[in-house]
Amino acid sequence: MAKSLGLNVAKYRFAFIVLSSLLSGSAISFAGLLGFVGLIVPHAARFIIGYDSRLLVPVSALVGSLFTLLCDILARTLFAPYEVPVGIIMSFLGGPFFIYLLFKQRRQTDD
Repeated sequence: MAKSLGLNVAKYRFAFIVLSSLLSGSAISFAGLLGFVGLIVPHAARFIIGYDSRLLVPVSALVGSLFTLLCDILARTLFAPYEVPVGIIMSFLGGPFFIYLLFKQRRQTDD
């Protein structure tokens, strides 16, 4: 509909993807890397249970706590006796998933 009104949809789509990436990056830098869990885990929970909102919140809480626990265990044991910050492990595991979500969303809007 926007294209039929003469709007350059590709240009605005790219601008909004860049803007949303900058806004989410600034939110993560302000809240810390542990806040990254709140951005990634609900999307991962949707892969597990689908779009049922009644189950999404409790499953997101459970998956988020398990993800944080897993990253903490990996951070403490992976390079023992040294301890790696948990946020680094979270970014290594969650970053590729976040990029996958961005490209998946872009492919769905192109169709």
